[in-house]
Amino acid sequence: MSGLRGKRILLGVTGSIAAYKAAEWVRALVKEEAMVTVILTEAAERFVTALTFAALSGNPVYRDLFDDAPDRVMAHINLSREHDVIVVAPATAQTMARLAAGMADNLLASVILAATIPVLVCPAMNSAMLAHAATQENIVRLRGFGYHLVEPASGSLACGESGAGRLPDWDVGREALLSVFAPQDLNGRRVLITAGPTREPIDPARYISNRSSGKMGYALARTARRRGAEVTLISGPVSLPAPPGVKLIRVTTAEEMAVLVAQQAGSAEVIVKSAAVADFRPAAYQEQKIKKRQAGLALELVKNTDILMELGRKRRPGQLLVGFAAESGDHEAEGRRKLTEKNLDLIVVNDILGKQTGFDVETNQVTLIDKAGSLVLPLLSKEDTADRIWDKVVALLGAAT
Repeated sequence: MSGLRGKRILLGVTGSIAAYKAAEWVRALVKEEAMVTVILTEAAERFVTALTFAALSGNPVYRDLFDDAPDRVMAHINLSREHDVIVVAPATAQTMARLAAGMADNLLASVILAATIPVLVCPAMNSAMLAHAATQENIVRLRGFGYHLVEPASGSLACGESGAGRLPDWDVGREALLSVFAPQDLNGRRVLITAGPTREPIDPARYISNRSSGKMGYALARTARRRGAEVTLISGPVSLPAPPGVKLIRVTTAEEMAVLVAQQAGSAEVIVKSAAVADFRPAAYQEQKIKKRQAGLALELVKNTDILMELGRKRRPGQLLVGFAAESGDHEAEGRRKLTEKNLDLIVVNDILGKQTGFDVETNQVTLIDKAGSLVLPLLSKEDTADRIWDKVVALLGAAT
């Protein structure tokens, strides 16, 4: 289920060349079954027409503060009451100055001034305009009002220059929007997550690995970030985009992951080890490709460091440690054994044999086991599963204080 399904989004589009991207955002929101209403400023209509946004959103577009249509006379009051969040994308330097000054000289500014719902501002402008002291003061002032701001992206700008000031792509905007709706119960918490498989090289062409996609770990990273955590994600080789706002460290082998986890663990308040780390690696790496004309091949394997066991052994007081166990039978018994053996606060056990709970699928069904008992979750999307895991982590953090 989309985290934006059923959400009522009021999108303010202002006079920037990036207004065309706002049309893409509307399309994406509607695809996720959000309800979108658009307010266009006069300058925005120089770039994209009201007809475009009406066609994409399926709703009337609002433009004029003094529209005398019966259903729009009090639009500057009613619009904010009828929606869950206001998103200003793109937000020009002029619009940000107007909002920072508390002005109400157009429909968008009036709606925001009268709003009691969250406001998400997505700046887009030339990098020199963004860096100007006046704009930076306005950013501070808008944050002081409690508005949420999205960091502009860097790259080629419409003026031909390169630098910060681009309206981010939808994936970044989506994460910012989901953060507005998420509880901020991990705000400021330092969280370390491992995800994905590892690859243990045999020769230059071959390696030992497993079927982990990393999707569960990446979902944990995204949802923790939305809830306010400072997230570091140590990832094995996967085909997934980097979660916005997350510090991503890529590794390949189990030993590389063990070294990086040891370096990062000391500062983490919560550690979630969801990576499917290879238990064994070849005892010797072959510098040349092994020829298949050999009659047979025997590989000598040696055991890799048990990262979770080491974390449990060396954990500092107050640190919360969560493990994962992929099992094919005796789920609760195996989970409880590992909980005790590895000195964990919580272990998440999932069935790798289920068609909807195995590897490289979008859903999961897990059992959460702690010292007090166990909880079997229903079949959920991996993002919803991740949120339920964080709910449990937050409860354990609260119990420990």
